[in-house]
Amino acid sequence: MNKIAFREKSGDWIYYLTWFTYKEVSLYVKRIDKELHQSKSLNDMIQRSLTDNVDKIASYIEKQPERFFNALVLAVYDGDPQWREVELDYGQGEKYDLGILEFNGEEKIFPVDGQHRVEGIKRVIDRNSDEKYELETIPVILIGHKKTSAGMQRTRRLFSTLNRYAKPVTLNDIIALDEDDIIAITTRHLIENNPLFYEERLINQKQKAIPLKDKTAYTNIISLYECNTELLRYYIKDIKVCFNKKVLKGKRKIQEYCRIRPSEEEISRFIAFADIYWNTFSKNIDEIKQYLSNDIKNNPANDFRNENGGSLLFRPVGQRPFVLCALALYDEIHDMDSVMKIMNKIDYSIGNDIWKYIVWNPISKNMITSSNGALIERMLKYFVGIQLSKNEFNKLLKDFQSMKGDENLTESQIIEKLDQHVVIHL
Repeated sequence: MNKIAFREKSGDWIYYLTWFTYKEVSLYVKRIDKELHQSKSLNDMIQRSLTDNVDKIASYIEKQPERFFNALVLAVYDGDPQWREVELDYGQGEKYDLGILEFNGEEKIFPVDGQHRVEGIKRVIDRNSDEKYELETIPVILIGHKKTSAGMQRTRRLFSTLNRYAKPVTLNDIIALDEDDIIAITTRHLIENNPLFYEERLINQKQKAIPLKDKTAYTNIISLYECNTELLRYYIKDIKVCFNKKVLKGKRKIQEYCRIRPSEEEISRFIAFADIYWNTFSKNIDEIKQYLSNDIKNNPANDFRNENGGSLLFRPVGQRPFVLCALALYDEIHDMDSVMKIMNKIDYSIGNDIWKYIVWNPISKNMITSSNGALIERMLKYFVGIQLSKNEFNKLLKDFQSMKGDENLTESQIIEKLDQHVVIHL
């Protein structure tokens, strides 16, 4: 095997920039065996780090026409690799170290960075008998490796550095840039087109809780994405999503559906569904109507998020449960306007006794946000007359008593308190 390559230097590493076909990756790149450790158990630890990402990468190659990968970093040892340099001189000091890397076929090559990509490529080559993928290429960085104690240490350090400092993609990055994730696509559409999410009405931050000093934002980008995730979960509830011939449910179903861009028609249909939800929400919920009617310069969120609590709808902890309850109600009556008119009847004032110690501490005047989303959802469903399962109802009673911190609260007393806020019986 001969490869055209550029030779470059970084620190005390000499490396070569070239490319491999998928077939060459399959033929010549092997898993890490005893290159980094003498101990079998330590090398096995590295192999066990391979996850179902391999299957996801293989699926990505087969399903995504716009596929592209970062460069593999491959270590080479043994054999007799030779560098045949050809200097390109363009004059005025522009010179390039271009050459031919010659391999005699006895070299051993393993991935220092890109184990999952290598195994995903191999899987695609193995399960496709035609030559469809064999001539596709992936950029490659080749480095030299010595199977000595010092050489192993040096390559281990590089392995660790490349993997330790690889920055995972943040949710904010996904929302801003992902063209496959239908939730991200829809969220961007809403940010650009829905007045509820224009400019200062939507805050961009890493944490979910909105600072009390913010008097303009309705919510934050992460909470909006989470709400849209629940809209998608409902939208695809009757769509079968599979991975490796296994029908997926729950979180895995959403993750797989968002991994490959759907058709433009499907994207348009889901965006239309999301538009209907958020437009009817803005049109029918009194707090939202009042908020939107107030100019952004007048701190419109101050009436709904302040030191006295404000509205549950302006707190991220209450926004996702609201969506879940609204969708459950929509499943019953199939009309979003009617759903929102019913949801509008609920008392969302977190200073109200029913919400005290559930979402609001009246003494410290702080939000209570720890693990109470499910309780809020069940309470909202109870208020609009949605039939809870026996298990859900018992959880509602138990969690309500626990959050209130009153062991003497009886079941009948809790039900009496909840019944005071029921707005409709389906």
